Amino acid sequence: MSPRRSPAEPSKGVFEVEWPMFGELSRALALKVVRSYDPEIIVGIATAGVVPGAVISAILDREFHSIVVSRRYQSEVERETPEIFGAAPVAVKGRRVLVVDETCDSGATMRLAVSAIVDAGAREVRTAVAFMTGAYQPDYHALATESTIVLPWDREVLFEGELVPNPLYRETIGETS
Repeated sequence: MSPRRSPAEPSKGVFEVEWPMFGELSRALALKVVRSYDPEIIVGIATAGVVPGAVISAILDREFHSIVVSRRYQSEVERETPEIFGAAPVAVKGRRVLVVDETCDSGATMRLAVSAIVDAGAREVRTAVAFMTGAYQPDYHALATESTIVLPWDREVLFEGELVPNPLYRETIGETS
């Protein structure tokens, strides 16, 4: 898990998302999607894209699956480019698919996921994100911002049995302990 915008990149502030706002953004995104697309299956990009993907899937009453695309998975080393871990869900074959992630900036993660879903035989694939933070243009997004996004499930992490502020965001959100 890493901040949604690298420290080297300019940011227009910090956008801390609380659970109620996340719920409303997911609802708005689901409504945007269903007005012009009828996905048969929703695929959330793990890890963080699974949360909005599952919510959208529940709202639209569609089948849900996930795919793991990460810059850091099964290791603490963060790679320059994301990688797919595992395979695309076989259930996408011949179906209309909506691929969901929490944010997109360069689109590298989304492009890998879409490629894997297409290679698995999906009939049609469209993309959706809660937050569009960079140049990549998904088919649907709930909110566009240049701010650093701090999602409710990223704000705190479990450390030695206690919830503590996520070290990745301490500087970003001004936490000192």
